[in-house]
Amino acid sequence: MRTALLLLFALAVAAIPGSLLPQRDVGPIRVSDFIAENPNLGPIYDKLGLFGVYTSPWFSAIYLLLFVSLIGCILPRAAVYARALRRPPPRTPRNLSRLPVYTVSELQSDTSGPVVLRKAAAELRRRRYRVVEHEGSVAAERGYLREAGNLVFHSSLVVLLIAVAVGGLYGFRGSAVVVVGQGFANSLTQYDDLTTGGWFTERQLRPFSIDITDFRVAFETGPVQTGAARLFELDTMVTDQPGSTPYPKTVEVNRPIRVQGTTVHLIGHGYAPVVTVRDGTGETAFAGPVVFLPQDGTFTSLGVVKVPDGRPERLAFEGIFAPTAKVDEKGPRSVFPDLIDPALYVNVWYGPPKTETGRPENVYSLDTTGLTQLKEADGEPIRVLLRPGTRYTLPDGKGSIEMTGVVRWVKLQMSDTPGLRLVLGAIAAAVLGLCLSLFVRPRRIWVRVVDTTDGAHQLEVGGLDRADARAGLDTDIADLSTQLTTSNRTTMS
Repeated sequence: MRTALLLLFALAVAAIPGSLLPQRDVGPIRVSDFIAENPNLGPIYDKLGLFGVYTSPWFSAIYLLLFVSLIGCILPRAAVYARALRRPPPRTPRNLSRLPVYTVSELQSDTSGPVVLRKAAAELRRRRYRVVEHEGSVAAERGYLREAGNLVFHSSLVVLLIAVAVGGLYGFRGSAVVVVGQGFANSLTQYDDLTTGGWFTERQLRPFSIDITDFRVAFETGPVQTGAARLFELDTMVTDQPGSTPYPKTVEVNRPIRVQGTTVHLIGHGYAPVVTVRDGTGETAFAGPVVFLPQDGTFTSLGVVKVPDGRPERLAFEGIFAPTAKVDEKGPRSVFPDLIDPALYVNVWYGPPKTETGRPENVYSLDTTGLTQLKEADGEPIRVLLRPGTRYTLPDGKGSIEMTGVVRWVKLQMSDTPGLRLVLGAIAAAVLGLCLSLFVRPRRIWVRVVDTTDGAHQLEVGGLDRADARAGLDTDIADLSTQLTTSNRTTMS
């Protein structure tokens, strides 16, 4: 038990870096930023596994040692408990007056000792004691569930560790940004990011799909909490598997849906300006919504429009989108999160066509290597203001950019933790076992009738509380003695 407690403490201490430092499986970009900002400590932390605490070898070692220690604690105690269940209450001690609580009472001369003892045995059984009748005495014991509670609690911890391990090995959690009007299919290529357990396989992804049909958002317009979110409702059409009939489902914040065992959460949303870009030849080189990421509570959003197929030169645009636009000394920004006066502010880059390398790129940032910023005659960068339905023609015949509208996007999180129900059951069982171990009081009571020198009878009742707290034992002994005697001459030591 001492070893298990030490390992529990070690596990708690080992988990501290996981809450203080960014974890690679949750925020890989934050980990990269931390290493860049701390060039001395960052690589050391990385080698020690502090950016992946819960999958590191040293954390796993503590975890497994705790598992082994708990099993080593449970098995011997279970054997001892099994023997205790078969063992009858111990025989009546020779000297009951040495017990922590003891009473002796005078019985009436016409009272029969065996009758009193039978009455004592019946009363103790009613109080849920296990009773054994001996010649001239009764032995009783209760509170066997206390040790059962301890065993249930520790066994639940083992089950909890197994369930967490199953969830960690086979579970997954991923997210995808989906524009309203488009859909998501549950396959690896559709995820923007995906974190999986060590034994996860692609076969665990059920082949369902979700079409986003509508997204209703409402913000507070009154003087109190202006801009606070009041409504998020995402209407979808879910298809459980290819060829099955789609059915409607509504997703809300903190009200996910379950599809084929996968939990789908709504965790974010934003705006996607619909942009059409024509290159220098007049051909449409890009057309469609572009996801912009919100930077503040009023949804001032940043994004990039990449046009790699433009000819004779490729084009790129860095922009700020504001659903309720305002330009002041702080620059272009949004003053309200809803679509009231949307505007898109962009600057322009151009360059020779880029050779395709197959390397993935961040769609939300622009690598300006090989690109030149388009500038005015005075050398200032060209800054373009676009509103829905407006077009700007780039100078020098480089093409044009048009904002045709604005749509919303949502971020969905898909996850599955196979051992989650087992975790909940283990926690419930652990709480039950802890309650039993805390509130059940193992107690022993002995009742004996002895003959005095003058031919009278005395009733002796003694009790022993095997728990640390003796509250209520003296009251129980006094009540039992009162029920068994009719004499008022009672002494207590």
